[in-house]
Amino acid sequence: MRRVGERTSYAPGVFCWTDLGTTDRAGAIAFYSGLFGWEPVEMPGGGGYTLMRLDGADVCGVYAGDAGTMPAWTSFVAVEDAAATVARAVALGAGVARDTQDVMELGRSAALTDPQGALVGLWEAGSFIGAGRVNDVGTMVLNQLNTSDPGAAAAFYAELFGWEVSQVQSTPAPYWGITAGGHLNGGMMGLAPPAPPNWLVYFTSEDLDGSDALIVDLGGAVVVPPMAIQDGRILVARDPQYGFFALYEGDVDP
Repeated sequence: MRRVGERTSYAPGVFCWTDLGTTDRAGAIAFYSGLFGWEPVEMPGGGGYTLMRLDGADVCGVYAGDAGTMPAWTSFVAVEDAAATVARAVALGAGVARDTQDVMELGRSAALTDPQGALVGLWEAGSFIGAGRVNDVGTMVLNQLNTSDPGAAAAFYAELFGWEVSQVQSTPAPYWGITAGGHLNGGMMGLAPPAPPNWLVYFTSEDLDGSDALIVDLGGAVVVPPMAIQDGRILVARDPQYGFFALYEGDVDP
């Protein structure tokens, strides 16, 4: 029987994976396992890369980040050809944070900084498609771009991935929806300097108030308390190592 949010492939331009680079891999694994019920599994030959699984499905990854870098979640977009996408992105004004590299037989990976400075990953699937489940409790549900120039960012990503970006609300602050292939693929909102542009990963919660309390109990902190949005409620939090993430409670796509 197919589970809610189960995926066996991703169309190009769709978010397919997320992973956390952190200063304390063991501490982060303990925090998120306690929050979401994830099971850590070391990737064979993965050089210290931990797959996080939920009911047997890979949902995200955790690894030790480079020394001197802040913990952060990276959002990955599925692409047909990572090297060609990097070249096209550079021509559109992006920077290369990590050039294309093979990840065993699993696929090819790269990371870009968009023209405003937000980091986004690319994944060209081999034997590994990315997340086996999304849009379900304890899994990735939305990827939100917080950017200093929404208009320029929308134009860049539309040209690079073929996304359609349209404003879906004007108050209390403008918010844009991102669709790929006619399906919701992400969101975007403005960000005031000096905060750096970034992609924020949302995970689904079935009880936002319970998650709020659990985050604190596990050593994290809630930085934006639960608030109502059009289709549900959200909060923004940080883990004990100061990796930021968000939670969503409400209706989701299948």
